[in-house]
Amino acid sequence: MSNISTKGSVERERQFIDDVARLMVPWGVPQAAARLYGYLLLSAEPASLDRIAEDLEISKSSASVAARLLEKYRLALRHSKRGSKRVLYEVSQNYDGMLTEQNRMLAALAELLTSGTEVANSGKTQSRLEEMADFYSTMRLATEAALQRWRESKPRRR
Repeated sequence: MSNISTKGSVERERQFIDDVARLMVPWGVPQAAARLYGYLLLSAEPASLDRIAEDLEISKSSASVAARLLEKYRLALRHSKRGSKRVLYEVSQNYDGMLTEQNRMLAALAELLTSGTEVANSGKTQSRLEEMADFYSTMRLATEAALQRWRESKPRRR
């Protein structure tokens, strides 16, 4: 997997990749994408889909789908070489991309729940929807504030 060829280090890399997947799958990230993220975290250089598929023992199409999903979450970056169709992927320096995407979903859910209060047929269901909308809005705002503090604490990248 890496430039280090010892059996123990390869096993530790695989364990790390699997551990990343175990943490990300419950968040709704598919297994292949979660494993690819762990792989990219350990990769010193951008990797081709062929290399990723070989190292993770998955099909090239699975690697491609996983890589595109990580791009959507802003956890991976795609690079292309001039004059070549070969695409390379590396881990993004945008660590907050997945949380930003989840915040968009929280905002949409809060909006939906708020609109549901207009169609609720009882005070009890209306109250429940209002409370849920308030909860998800509060979580979104708290996460946004934490992300903003984190961004401000980091030196500017050039």
